[in-house]
Amino acid sequence: MEQFELVLGIESSCDETAAAVVKNGREVLSNVISSQVQIHQKYGGVVPEVASRNHLERVLPVVDEAVRTAGVSLREVAGVAVTYGPGLVGSLLVGVSVAKALAFALKVPLIGINHIEGHIYANFLAFPELVPPFLCLTVSGGHTALLVIHEPGRYEVLGNTRDDAAGEAFDKVARVLGLGYPGGPEIEKAARRGDPEAFSFPRALQGEDTLDFSFSGLKTAVLNHLNQRRQKTGAASLSQDEVADIAASFQAAIIDSLVEKTVLAMERTGIKQIALSGGVSANMALRERLEAVAKERGAQFFAPPLKYTTDNAAMIASAGYYRLMAGERSEMSLNAIPDLRFSGV
Repeated sequence: MEQFELVLGIESSCDETAAAVVKNGREVLSNVISSQVQIHQKYGGVVPEVASRNHLERVLPVVDEAVRTAGVSLREVAGVAVTYGPGLVGSLLVGVSVAKALAFALKVPLIGINHIEGHIYANFLAFPELVPPFLCLTVSGGHTALLVIHEPGRYEVLGNTRDDAAGEAFDKVARVLGLGYPGGPEIEKAARRGDPEAFSFPRALQGEDTLDFSFSGLKTAVLNHLNQRRQKTGAASLSQDEVADIAASFQAAIIDSLVEKTVLAMERTGIKQIALSGGVSANMALRERLEAVAKERGAQFFAPPLKYTTDNAAMIASAGYYRLMAGERSEMSLNAIPDLRFSGV
């Protein structure tokens, strides 16, 4: 069997330009991220054109830094893994183009990785003791899904969001509350000062025999509450206490939905290992609730360090390693697919 000790990963699906070198799928030798958060904050969200231009400027220096930090040379890299979707098409194209060029020049295999799949591998990197099968709740700005990880590269999708992803809902509600970008951390910060029972926002699909999620109605409920309040009081702005209570109540509704479906997945599958991944996995209130329910049911809970919760290339390199070891390869015709689906295999 061909060996792939060192895999170079490249990630550029949204507003992080990242490169990493991972050894044997689990040991991170380097993980370099150039974030564009400050650039996009003034716009209240990611501007695709600005993001792709910044990726163009940063991708090669970031790759160079990742290789240098790893203490290896490019000639030692045995494979190149890259995110090819889903994401912003311009941003994805930058990473895919560089990955293809490097794989061609180094005469090593190229492997395209689904960004959602990549998030799963944050837990492989952080926990050497974690072995399949396990449940994985992946929650980010663009995705909310419950999966069974049967083995590296073989997954079963139990449930998906039917509309907005949890992270998307966080961003949209943060915007209408006048909080900053990205919305998740700002909502969490405000929620610490608020009462999670101040408002009774809906938990869509609660009690229903499904493992799917829905957050569009919750977002709309917050917007309706704000509109009704303004009509009644005539006040255009909210007090800090009002913002805190709305943030806390909204966050509680999100977490209740995520936890309920995860518990239902545990009951259906009998699996006693739960992993959390994706950008929203940085939310400490969510971590604490999931850890508590896992403990109550005699299950183990895994949540990666914060450095692996945001978009990063180490998770892409790890996923790439296992794909390459399974004999998979991508053609040099690999292209960015902004609406790439993740169905498991």
